[in-house]
Amino acid sequence: MGLSIDGDFDKTKSFLKKIRKKTNSLSLDEWGQLGVEALSSATPVDTGKTASSWTYSIDKTEKGYTLNWNNSNVNDGVNIALIIQYGHVAQNGVYVAGYDYINPALRPIFDKIAETAWREVKGV
Repeated sequence: MGLSIDGDFDKTKSFLKKIRKKTNSLSLDEWGQLGVEALSSATPVDTGKTASSWTYSIDKTEKGYTLNWNNSNVNDGVNIALIIQYGHVAQNGVYVAGYDYINPALRPIFDKIAETAWREVKGV
């Protein structure tokens, strides 16, 4: 006793193509800049160099685009933004605990991206 299903995915494929066209209209540059501003203001400040070293990049992939945030403040091969985030051992051997500032700074940006994309999809 088997299950027999007839049909195709033409309507589904058409719907997904419409969604992709709509969501491609989202401005990744705007989201990237908002992320840079959020990260800059959330970064703990000593000299201010790490806070002012945030940038973003948009890369084309096989499946679409990726939005990346980067910090160029590197000292002796160590990315300072990451050791602030995850912690490190100081020169005197004392462990300095990390401070989670990246995730809380970007969470509202991710939420707005998802909300905007959902509105676009629902409007199809």
